[in-house]
Amino acid sequence: MSKPLLSISNLSIAFGENTAPAVKDVNVTINKGQTVALVGESGSGKSVTALSVMQLLPYPFANHPSGSILYEGQELVGAGPTVMQSVRGNQISMIFQEPMTSLNPLHTIDRQISESLKLHKGLDGPASRARVLELLELVGIRNAQSRLTAYPHELSGGQRQRVMIAMALANEPDLLIADEPTTALDVTIQAQILELLSELQEKLGMALLLITHDLGIVRKMADHIHVMTHGEIVESGDTTQIFENPQHSYTQHLLASEPASLPMRDTGKQAVVLQANNIQVRFPIKGGLFGRVKSHVHACDDISLTLKAGRTMGVVGESGSGKTTLGLALLRLIQSDGEITFDGKQIHKYTQKELRIIRKSVQIVFQDPFGSLSPRLSILQIVEEGLKIHHPELSAESRTAKVSQVLKEVGLDDSALNRFPHEFSGGQRQRIAIARALVLKPSLVILDEPTSALDMSVQAQIVELLQHLQTKHQLAYLFISHDLKVVRALSDEIIVMRDGKIVESGSAYTVLNHPKKPYTRELMRAAFDIAAE
Repeated sequence: MSKPLLSISNLSIAFGENTAPAVKDVNVTINKGQTVALVGESGSGKSVTALSVMQLLPYPFANHPSGSILYEGQELVGAGPTVMQSVRGNQISMIFQEPMTSLNPLHTIDRQISESLKLHKGLDGPASRARVLELLELVGIRNAQSRLTAYPHELSGGQRQRVMIAMALANEPDLLIADEPTTALDVTIQAQILELLSELQEKLGMALLLITHDLGIVRKMADHIHVMTHGEIVESGDTTQIFENPQHSYTQHLLASEPASLPMRDTGKQAVVLQANNIQVRFPIKGGLFGRVKSHVHACDDISLTLKAGRTMGVVGESGSGKTTLGLALLRLIQSDGEITFDGKQIHKYTQKELRIIRKSVQIVFQDPFGSLSPRLSILQIVEEGLKIHHPELSAESRTAKVSQVLKEVGLDDSALNRFPHEFSGGQRQRIAIARALVLKPSLVILDEPTSALDMSVQAQIVELLQHLQTKHQLAYLFISHDLKVVRALSDEIIVMRDGKIVESGSAYTVLNHPKKPYTRELMRAAFDIAAE
C-alpha cells in the first residue's frame, strides 16, 4: 500500500507557554486524489490545524506540545524557511477564509497571482499574463482581461474569493487546503467552483483538505469526514457512514441544524420604515493618459423598494449584482441618485451632520467581520463605541453591562470583553459584528451576508436570534445574502438582482417556490440542489 500524501499524527497546538492545548491529539490522513473534510463549529480548531500544515501559525507563541505532520514522508513541524518556501504555494496551496484580509490591498490582481507563478515556475511577462487570464476565466471571473489591473477593494466579496482560488490553483498543487472556499460565493458560482475543484482533482490527481461548515458541500465533495469540537476529533468515517449513521451526539446535532423556514406573515399593517425610489449608483471608468472618465458602470439601476417595521426584505443575486452597493446607498455611505425616505424623513437631502442624528437608528453588519473590526480595540471597546457616541449619558459600568448582555444574546460570554478580534474564529468575529449593530437597538438593520462565516448550527442560532429581536423590537431588516436557505428562514419579501437591476420581486414564498424568470429559477436550482445532494 502506497504511503499517504499527508499524515497528521497526534498533533496538539498550544498558544503561549503553560497553556492548555487548543487542539489535542488530532490524527488525519490524506491520500493522493482524496478529499477529506474537517467539519465543526467555529472555534473547534479546524483552521488552526490547517495552518499548522502550512506552518503559518505565529511561532514561537504558537507551539506543538506533541505531534507530527508528514508530507510525502517529510516532516513539516519545525521545518526551516527554505523547505517551507518550496512547499507553500507549489506542492501545497491554501484558500483562506477571508479574501479581503488575505489579498494585498496595494497590489493589482495580476501582480498577486503572477507572483507565485514567477517564484515557482519562472513565468514572467506575456506567458505569466496569459496564465493569469486562464486562471481568472477558470474560476468564473467575468471580463477577466479588464480585471487584471483591478485592486481587491474594486471587487465584490465573491470575486475576491475567486481570485484567492485562482492564486491557490496557479501551480497545480498536489494538495489543496480549502478553508471555507465557497463562503463568499453566490450559489451558482459555488456550484461551478465545486465542479471545477472536482475536475481538477480528477485531472491532476490533486488531494483536497476541505474545511467547511456547509454540510451540503461536504456530502457532495468529501470521501472521508473528521468531525471536530473543542479542539478534538470526536468522530471519523466515510461520508456515507457519517451522514446516514452518525454515532456521536455532536455529529447528530450538526446534521440536525438548519434554519427553520419563516411562516408567512401579514405585511400590510406595519408602518413603513424605509422607502426607496429610483435609486441609481454609477461608478466612473477612467482611462487614457489623463485618467478621463470614459464611461460608467451602473452598479444600481432604477431600484425601488418598500420595507416595513418588523419585516425582512431579502436581497439575492450573484456576486457583483449590486446587492451590497444598494445597501450602502440606502445608508448614504456612498453617493446615489433617487429618493430615500427613512422613518418619514427624506434622508437623501440630508447633510452629513444631519445624518449623524439618525445613525443610531440605522445599523449595518458587514460581510467581512475581520475587516470591519478594529484590530487595535478590545471587544468591549468595539461594541461600546456606538453607545459612547449616541448615549454619552451612560456610565462606564452601564455600557459594560449592555455590551455583556448583547454578547450573551449572540452566543459569547464575558470572557470576550477584554480580548481582541484576532483571538477569535471567523464565526465568532461575525457574532461580535452583529452585537455591535444590535447594542444600539436600531429600527433598521442592513445585514450584508451576516451568516456567511458561520457554521450551520450557529447560523440557526443567529437566525433564531434575529427573528426574536425583530419580533420584540419590531426591527426592519434588509437581508443581503447568497445563502437562500437563510434567506428563506428570514424574509417576508425578496428582490432578485442581476447587473444592478431587479429582475424579479415578490413575496418570499412566491419567489422561492414559483420563480417566473429563468435567472431566478437557475438560482433556486443551484441553491437547493447543492443543499439536497
